[in-house]
Amino acid sequence: MVSKNTICLWFNGTAVEAAQFYAKTFPNSAVGTIYHAPGDYPAGKQGDVLTVEFTVMGIPCLGLNGGPVFKHNEAFSFQVATEDQAETDRLWHAIVKNGGQESECGWCKDKWGVSWQITPRALTAAIADPDHAAAKRAFEAMMQMRKIDIATIESARRG
Repeated sequence: MVSKNTICLWFNGTAVEAAQFYAKTFPNSAVGTIYHAPGDYPAGKQGDVLTVEFTVMGIPCLGLNGGPVFKHNEAFSFQVATEDQAETDRLWHAIVKNGGQESECGWCKDKWGVSWQITPRALTAAIADPDHAAAKRAFEAMMQMRKIDIATIESARRG
């Protein structure tokens, strides 16, 4: 059963593949019910997978196989707070090495075009530092990165 508030992500026939990848990659994630189209529709035929329910880190989602009309962009992203460099590296590489692409400041896209912010808690703490100069140094260090390097952020924060 679909949650009262569910994120619907549009895919071009690959909703199940994406849901399975998310369930395998992120903790507290799972693939739920898969629904098949009861009739033909613009992006498919009767019996094709129309939607798939899944969760990503406890967030209810619905993958809709709507066809090639709409593409994902950075206006929507999942932000994942990581605890350490190992978790940051694992998630970043899982996304990028599975057909995704790197972007700036901890952002990357998966192979379906969904944007992810892999954000270490250490980065969030550094740019929120009440010492404005320390926060600025950490922020400027982040602006030079693709995948976030916690040691570099913490070094910049310390000055």
